[in-house]
Amino acid sequence: MQNDVTRSEPDQVLQLIADYVLSENFASSTALDTARLCLMDSLGCALLALDYPACTKLLGPMVPGASLNGGARIPGTNYQLEPVRAAFNLGTMIRWLDFNDTWLAAEWGHPSDNLGAILTVADYASRQNLWLGREPLTVRQVLLAAIQAHEIQGVLALDNALNRVGLDHVLFVRVASTAVVTRLIGGSHGEIINAISNAFLDGGALRTYRHAPNTGSRKSWAAGDAVSRAVFHAYQALRGEMGYPTALTAPTWGFQDVVLRGQQLKLDRPLGSYVMENVLFKISFPAEFHAQTAVEAAIRLHPLVKDRIDQISRIVIETQESGKRIIDKSGPLHNPADRDHCIQYMVAIGLLKGTLQADDYEDRAAADPRIDCLRKKMEVIENREFSIDYLEPAKRSIGNAVQVFFEDGSFTDKISIEYPIGHPRRRQEGLALLLDKFESSLKKRIAPARAAEILRCFADQKNLERMASNQLIDLFVL
Repeated sequence: MQNDVTRSEPDQVLQLIADYVLSENFASSTALDTARLCLMDSLGCALLALDYPACTKLLGPMVPGASLNGGARIPGTNYQLEPVRAAFNLGTMIRWLDFNDTWLAAEWGHPSDNLGAILTVADYASRQNLWLGREPLTVRQVLLAAIQAHEIQGVLALDNALNRVGLDHVLFVRVASTAVVTRLIGGSHGEIINAISNAFLDGGALRTYRHAPNTGSRKSWAAGDAVSRAVFHAYQALRGEMGYPTALTAPTWGFQDVVLRGQQLKLDRPLGSYVMENVLFKISFPAEFHAQTAVEAAIRLHPLVKDRIDQISRIVIETQESGKRIIDKSGPLHNPADRDHCIQYMVAIGLLKGTLQADDYEDRAAADPRIDCLRKKMEVIENREFSIDYLEPAKRSIGNAVQVFFEDGSFTDKISIEYPIGHPRRRQEGLALLLDKFESSLKKRIAPARAAEILRCFADQKNLERMASNQLIDLFVL
């Protein structure tokens, strides 16, 4: 049988994404305001990550000393890098502590990961434009790109479960970043399609590094890897590199047959600003999002159990199906990446300390023998209602419940929490805390006068949007 060599029109999903990133009037005022908060929070997360040598050892140029005069600047550092490597740096920093925003659906993920590509490319392009006597990109353009990247990644995640075929969610980060970055640097409709098609042809990273017994630090730089690849594809497309029209649907060799095992890749709702409007902020704890409400429940129980830790006979945690599948762990935990994806570990810290911070995942904190003692007494079960409401579009809850039982037969109330503080249903409650989180991150790296200037910028939506993107980044560099 001969192969048909006739070139087809580009796959519909590729065309829909390209149409969307070139569209106008897609962003609501709510989405723009939320994008401002997302940008603020992501930069804060990036600064916090610089306290951890496991992160900072990965940063800078790939080859020591390979700085680029006029390159993209990296917040909290003095690096000037070409944009592909810069995207890896910032993407890794934003994601390192598992503290940036989250989207939960059939596939989960962290849409602000895309800012690793968007911010560095906008910064680099602005500096190049100024050198050529052109206008720099504005922060408004960054916010609009963030809304689009959130939307592409989030809508793809609604019905396409990469985790069910063993792949990591950062594949959708790579696709979303490729689309918006190609537009930011002037790509045409055809060039955007070419770039996206190549992003899909990369396939996907295995989730191996997120699951026992192999959980490791790659999960903290996987987003950096994805956005750096996206920037590579964007610049390749503008150099005239060809695309592959049926990268998704080609029989036998296409993404759907090879990667999704014959399943169709879907975009089941129109692309607008739904995801940014409904994104989940991590405010209280640097913890895998499926466990956020479990940690909050444990902290509420802390005053009742802190003086009776040695009397606890068992602890019951009720969670959603996704939470049980990915963060229910027994046995030794080998590193911080292992611990921040273990619901038992996070609940134990909450019960013992009444708080949970990034340092609680480090080896020194994990040496407390009471943690593993409590973990052995925990039973994690699926609450069917939590699982249903987790996928219900009108709710998107992330419910957990924790109850502690004692050797004398007494027990605490079962503390059940459906929505974490960063959820849209608790957004107003979380705004002041989100600002506190950002201020705290600034104090660690930025001089007081400069920090005050940054806070003023983010407090004024209109002036922030008019600001040149490179001017904003300049406030964060050393």
